[in-house]
Amino acid sequence: MRDRTPPFRRQVLGGLILLATAFGAGPSAAADPALALALPIDCVPGETCWIVNYVDHDPGPGVRDYACGQATYNGAGGNAHNGTDFAIRDGRAMREGVAVLAAADGVVTAARDGEADADLKASAPPVSGGKECGNGVVLDHGNGWETQYCHLRRGSVAVAPRRKVRAGERLGLVGLSGFTQFPHLHMTVRHAGKTIDPFVGTIRSSGCGLGEAPLWRPPTLAALPYTLNVVYHAGFADEKPAAAKARDGGYADSALARSIPALVLWADLFNVRTGHRIVLSIRGPDGQTVSESTYPVEKDQARLFIFAGKPLKGSQWPAGDYEGVIRLEGGDGAPAARPSEMTVRATLR
Repeated sequence: MRDRTPPFRRQVLGGLILLATAFGAGPSAAADPALALALPIDCVPGETCWIVNYVDHDPGPGVRDYACGQATYNGAGGNAHNGTDFAIRDGRAMREGVAVLAAADGVVTAARDGEADADLKASAPPVSGGKECGNGVVLDHGNGWETQYCHLRRGSVAVAPRRKVRAGERLGLVGLSGFTQFPHLHMTVRHAGKTIDPFVGTIRSSGCGLGEAPLWRPPTLAALPYTLNVVYHAGFADEKPAAAKARDGGYADSALARSIPALVLWADLFNVRTGHRIVLSIRGPDGQTVSESTYPVEKDQARLFIFAGKPLKGSQWPAGDYEGVIRLEGGDGAPAARPSEMTVRATLR
């Protein structure tokens, strides 16, 4: 369910071979001027995009994000996740176009386009040959700093090597290329070839939490509060919903016929943990509860699709506006990092 982009130990983009080492910051990193990073994607965090994976700080087989949570993973070959993943809502949003932006002024050192947008489970042959990043761009910011942008949409890369770009300039569009299973931007920051977590920077005295000088610009950092788990997509369907259809942008019609055979509320969530509870409730035009279900999470899941509803009894549903509420709650031994809730609406007429 997760983007399994490995660290770029040997990542080829546009003929350029980039070499990187394991996570860390070398002794010279603190001596060089650090980057000041803007948001690398044209979206509203928490509304139209969500961070679903952070850099993995665990040196062993376990996982640990910068806040000592588990919103990260080991990628292909057991390599630590080396970037920040910004997910967009679904395939429909991807097709409409969400811009990937340069996070800081720089020079393009590598770019690749032409890789297909496809869920890695459906890829044939599977992604290989150093193309796990898919379509992407690498920027050199000077003083040993570099950013890399992966999984861009085929045909969208708008820059070429040696081109100078300014912070906020469009590099391409969010896509589904490379070694991934959902449309998102994977951004890696490196200094002197070493992965740097932009939430930490090069200096941190404590084992958890933000570093002394995060790389994000203050307004950007304020817009990116730590989120371990999130309800990021939901809607109504008139049938038993299929996850693939929902994730591709289906079930987007909020106007439904009163004669539909069932009224079903569905939701997609990231990073749910054992002990969490998910409550799905539907309220009718009169404010009364039409359906309410509680789903106890019995195992950790990077991504979960869930639904509940009620079949039609009689010839028609009452006309009017229906409200669906999806609520992720903490449970015994597994409190949600922040209670996550989403409300969606549909009109039956």
